Amino acid sequence: MFKTTSHDFRTVGRGAKCEYLFDFTNLYQEDVHIAAVRSSCGCTTPTVTQNTLKTHETASVVARFNTSTFIGQKSAIVTVVIDRPYYAEVQLKVSGFIRTDVTFDPPEVAFGEIASGAETQQDIVITHTGNRDWQITDVRSFCDDLEVQLSAPQKSPGMVRYRMRVKVLGSMPEGDVHERLTLISNDVDFPTTEMSINGRIRPSLSVSPSAVSFGTAEPGATVEKRLVIRGDEPFAIKDIVCADQRFEFTTPSGSKKLHFVTLRFNAGANEDRVGQEIQINTDLDGGKSVKCIVTGVVSG
Repeated sequence: MFKTTSHDFRTVGRGAKCEYLFDFTNLYQEDVHIAAVRSSCGCTTPTVTQNTLKTHETASVVARFNTSTFIGQKSAIVTVVIDRPYYAEVQLKVSGFIRTDVTFDPPEVAFGEIASGAETQQDIVITHTGNRDWQITDVRSFCDDLEVQLSAPQKSPGMVRYRMRVKVLGSMPEGDVHERLTLISNDVDFPTTEMSINGRIRPSLSVSPSAVSFGTAEPGATVEKRLVIRGDEPFAIKDIVCADQRFEFTTPSGSKKLHFVTLRFNAGANEDRVGQEIQINTDLDGGKSVKCIVTGVVSG
């Protein structure tokens, strides 16, 4: 269910906001319920974004590294307790080094929600205390959709201060943004320091719900569900594609920002487990489309 079970924050500044999302998906037909999450160390506070997941839904265990109250090398085991559909425990490992001589103001680059294709920027003040010869030699990222500018250092006795401007480019993909910058310095003992970048690029086209379950249908029965498709600008639905011929759709006409689609599943005579991807194609630039997953059981 979990994409990954460990994360190293590496070296971070005192007071920096450090969170990592352990994403997990319900792979079962039954609901999955998270009964509790607990940490072996106070250096890490775990929470869960959603306690109950229906089939194919995704949520996250959020591990927050408490850099304001702890220093030095720290690690923790986060235990996730699942009590439905059966009892299980999953252990997630978190580690990192919290240094006291580097601080960020604000403690993270938090862009909030950004429209798809838009650009925005934020300034961060980086302060190092204890050595006025400390120098940032490079700033690196694995993300090509970020642009970073670093000012000349401002030096005073026992302190060096930089102003860093971080810009999100219009090419950033839609969805949640969880990136980090690596500051490279001339510090022999701690040559790298990490900083978090978070935000969300709001999709210009979306479908709700993105995962639909029609539950259990008797053979020969017909089940209806409604999908809501939203766009930032008016659009028309060209067609709806599904490989399973038991699905039918009532498609609205015209061009508008909000469409309601009726999904109808005609159960056959045989018992079956159903799992299908629905693709909704529009007339937006590039033939933009959205997808949702429909699941259920034919039994009776």
